[in-house]
Amino acid sequence: MNPIFSALPTTIFETMSRLAREHQAVNLGQGFPDDPGPEDVRRKAAEAVVAGWNQYPPMMGLPELRQATATHFRHWQGLELDPEAEVMITSGATEAIAGALMAIVSPGDEVVLFEPMYDAYLPLVRRAGGIPKFVTLTPPHFGLSEEALAKAFSPKTKAVLFNNPLNPTATNFSAADLDLLASFCIRHDAVAICDDVWEHVVFDGHRHKPLMSRPGMRERTVKISSAGKIFSLTGWKVGMVMAAPELMRVLAKAHQYITFTTPPNLQAAVAYGLGKDDAYFEGMRTDFQRSRDRFAGGLSDLGFSVLPSAGTYFLNVDIAPLGQGDDVAFCQRLVVEHGVAAIPVSAFYAEGAVRNVVRFCFAKHDATLDKALERLAALRVKG
Repeated sequence: MNPIFSALPTTIFETMSRLAREHQAVNLGQGFPDDPGPEDVRRKAAEAVVAGWNQYPPMMGLPELRQATATHFRHWQGLELDPEAEVMITSGATEAIAGALMAIVSPGDEVVLFEPMYDAYLPLVRRAGGIPKFVTLTPPHFGLSEEALAKAFSPKTKAVLFNNPLNPTATNFSAADLDLLASFCIRHDAVAICDDVWEHVVFDGHRHKPLMSRPGMRERTVKISSAGKIFSLTGWKVGMVMAAPELMRVLAKAHQYITFTTPPNLQAAVAYGLGKDDAYFEGMRTDFQRSRDRFAGGLSDLGFSVLPSAGTYFLNVDIAPLGQGDDVAFCQRLVVEHGVAAIPVSAFYAEGAVRNVVRFCFAKHDATLDKALERLAALRVKG
């Protein structure tokens, strides 16, 4: 057995979901909405199965989706992309991340990771032969610092794996943060692999600023997007990869030998969806922001210390005012004794874990959030 994978423990997501089922808990752990997603996009996928092409589509993706991707990101982020040479479709963003690491990282290369981080990053870096170098981010703002970056970067740095907005902290990195990170990438000739899957799920009137758009980053960035997150269809697993031609040629070779292609009906539906007018995307953000505010307000009324949430489906609370310093034990008691499942943020760290922050998913119906708040009332913090 490969020790990189065989030695991995059961994920906290699987553990908490199992406990949620066993105790009939309100599951605010795993990050998926309980809405089926836009009906018109789903109908396009169904129509494409019946009336469309169901054999292998082109390895790089349907031309219509590659063009739709270029058009979409020109409109929303000001990126000028050649759909034939700079856009590729993958079977989800995680495949795109794995392929990018395999294509760019050689054994012994260093890869900068920002923790807390999506749990797939570290095993994928190690499987590619990379040596992880961690930048530890801390609450409440989880911002970047020049001192922390200087410790992580070195002459051996080959790549940076950067998630913005950041799961699990719901951080939307500032322009100053992006410019600081860009300066280190340029100085060390490092490629930035940007996990931008939450780019449309941002709040309070803000817009996502891709690292690819910063000066000097266009030719050294792999931008990865997710139709699953854009359309709240997390089971579809359709990823969009954008990179300069020199990078894309190697990324495509990795993709060829991982999945080769992606279901054509889903690609056709995503192409349609990316062309939807601005009202859909603005409405989606408004709906999620309303759910965030509803749940955050309820938690605050109960006395919880709620951390800022600028994007994603997630909201974090500081459990230190509850006299708690072990987020794993707290989450286990929460689901068993109070019937609410959450995720301990320490599970997203490899080193220097913060153990007083707990993550909830608010991308749920009002009734689900209200039921969770009713159960959490037993933990009301006394002022």
